[in-house]
Amino acid sequence: MMLDTIHPVLLCGGSGTRLWPLSRKSHPKQFVKLMGEESLFQSSALRLSGAGFGEPSVVTGSDFRFMVVEQLAAVKITPRDILIEPSARNTAAAICAAAIALEAKEGESLMLSASS
Repeated sequence: MMLDTIHPVLLCGGSGTRLWPLSRKSHPKQFVKLMGEESLFQSSALRLSGAGFGEPSVVTGSDFRFMVVEQLAAVKITPRDILIEPSARNTAAAICAAAIALEAKEGESLMLSASS
């Protein structure tokens, strides 16, 4: 089996309280445009797109699912999956959920997880 496509997983479930007042619980830091035209989330998605990369999977909370769809559409990226965490369980649980979902769809694959 040839593993030549990297499947990115973007983790964006943070609460956004550390950069207040720019970010807040309803609009966390990953969705804020801190530098340039794109948000931190969009910049991460763009860095992990193009040749060699598959469509990204995104792990987020239900409060942010619409922001994820909107911001990816704005940079013309279609997600493979948007996985909704029923409750925040930190990074390991999010990566595990993404790995299980990817394996179910693709079988043995290369996965790269990145914070947004």
